[in-house]
Amino acid sequence: MAVNEAIPSQFRKGVVELAILALLHDGEAYGAEIVDTLGDHPGLAISAGTAYPLLSRLKKSGLITSVWRESPSGPPRKYYRLSIDGDEAFGSMAKAWVDIRDAMDSLLRGGSRP
Repeated sequence: MAVNEAIPSQFRKGVVELAILALLHDGEAYGAEIVDTLGDHPGLAISAGTAYPLLSRLKKSGLITSVWRESPSGPPRKYYRLSIDGDEAFGSMAKAWVDIRDAMDSLLRGGSRP
């Protein structure tokens, strides 16, 4: 893979966790719903094969919880939501993201100093 092809992938890997926490900050969602919602945002699309291991890791780290619920159509679904620790982590990560974004925007506009 050429270096320039790998760059967007590395950026995306760095923000997908925050994107999932942001999505769950708005309310609970099931796995396929998370995949579909991220797919609606250019640059954040991930496969189910990427989403489920990440959701499992977030659950093991205590940032999200899950519960099985009956589905109106089809088999039961596992719904995910932020835990109390996850809500706190989301707030910290969101603030850090804004700080990084603002600094990068300044540098990309040619400003070398804040």
